[in-house]
Amino acid sequence: MRETEPVVSPVVEAWATYRTTSARDWPARRLVEAKGDSRVSVVLPARNEEATVGAIVATIREHLMDRVALVDELIVVDSRSTDRTAQVARAAGARVVGQDDMTRGLPRLAGKGDALWAGLAAAEGDIVAFVDADLREFRSHFVAGLLGPLLADPSVEFVKGFYHRPLVGTHTVEPDGGGRVTELMARPLLNLFWPELAGFVQPLAGEYAGRREVLEQVPFVSGYGVETALLIDLLELVGLDALAQVDLGERKHRHQDTAALGRMSAQIMQAAWSRLQRRGWASPGMVPGTLLTQFRRGGSDALPHLDREITVSDVSVQERPPLAQLRNRVPRRRVAV
Repeated sequence: MRETEPVVSPVVEAWATYRTTSARDWPARRLVEAKGDSRVSVVLPARNEEATVGAIVATIREHLMDRVALVDELIVVDSRSTDRTAQVARAAGARVVGQDDMTRGLPRLAGKGDALWAGLAAAEGDIVAFVDADLREFRSHFVAGLLGPLLADPSVEFVKGFYHRPLVGTHTVEPDGGGRVTELMARPLLNLFWPELAGFVQPLAGEYAGRREVLEQVPFVSGYGVETALLIDLLELVGLDALAQVDLGERKHRHQDTAALGRMSAQIMQAAWSRLQRRGWASPGMVPGTLLTQFRRGGSDALPHLDREITVSDVSVQERPPLAQLRNRVPRRRVAV
């Protein structure tokens, strides 16, 4: 008997066809007409990104605020930077808020997810878009593309970006080699437990936008599991049909080494585990390990016979509760840093 070839889930195929567009479909000037009275905020979480944050802020301000009144508010969340990130961002035209200023009086958390939560708390827009601050050769269509489906279709609640991510080596360039954590860990994980999300090309993309009233109803994982957790939580909250994705073209940014990617992967697994427990798919009494053991070649503390040092990292993640639950404790505006 001839084996049946695997086929794409009809649900995933239908969703990807219906809810996928390109940034080219959403020119900024046309979106201004669709915007109406809605207010739009753009938030950049930034930790030691003085080399790139200024150009991103300047591009958004020039093309989407000064030339075209699409974006009303541009915020950079300084996530405990030790360089000139805050000064560069402010000089380029952003309002800069400190992560710790926005979460003062709450437990101190670390990581990108907490910076995003702080940015949501600081923003006043009806629609909030998030953009990573380490992008190179940034173009304004990255923001306009994310806003398009939300401004044009009231049934869309959240939009995720996707793109080609070239991995630049010493002598070669892999056109799509940059999504290593996505392909090796995040995509298999989502296909296994949340197959409805299999149509997302870049589930870990740092560029996405949503309606404030929806974003305020979901928790934000403190570390690098935030993107995975948001997709899962929003799927459960609003359903697949309210989610969309937009092709943003090509994304260039700083790449991390393999060990760092391993720590990111572990945090994503921690975030997924808590959601498996919530669904009853993992034992509620079982607590997963939060220490990741890795090996570093050579080094002064190399163990005999290994020629490697052992390094141990805490990959635990915590969560900020939905902002709506803490709105009375977190004013949207605080003194900028």
